[in-house]
Amino acid sequence: MNIRSAAEVDLPALAEIYNAGILGRQATFETRLRQPEELRGWLTGSGPCLVLDNGGTVLGFARGSEYSSRDCYAGILDHGVYVATEAQGKGYGLILLTALKDAAREAGFHKLTSRVFTFNAASRALHRKAGFREVGVHLRHAQLDGQWLDVVTVEVGL
Repeated sequence: MNIRSAAEVDLPALAEIYNAGILGRQATFETRLRQPEELRGWLTGSGPCLVLDNGGTVLGFARGSEYSSRDCYAGILDHGVYVATEAQGKGYGLILLTALKDAAREAGFHKLTSRVFTFNAASRALHRKAGFREVGVHLRHAQLDGQWLDVVTVEVGL
């Protein structure tokens, strides 16, 4: 297995994995499925976009994106980690998140942050294993399928 920067050839796999996350309703407020070409900006965004490649098969990805366009937040990345459904529960999320932390640090960022559904025990445990701390809960952060959901903010210094 190999962690590497995502490339154009990975876009179909990225879309498939992300869309599974959208459909699973455990990881994102997004509801519209994405086409591979819509994710092209991930390859050239403000933060790293990494894939876990197993002999040409992408098993997951981790990416950082601009937290805010304001200059005072320039060293902070918002992040997401997604693992293919069939590859979940094997420790790949931790591998990806650790690699993202390293890549973000090397790129000059000083913090990663994200929001995790309060009911997503697996993601919360993953972030704790990777050294993140839970900062607090945002009540009724946004709606998914007509229901208000709470999120916990996680962060780690790099």
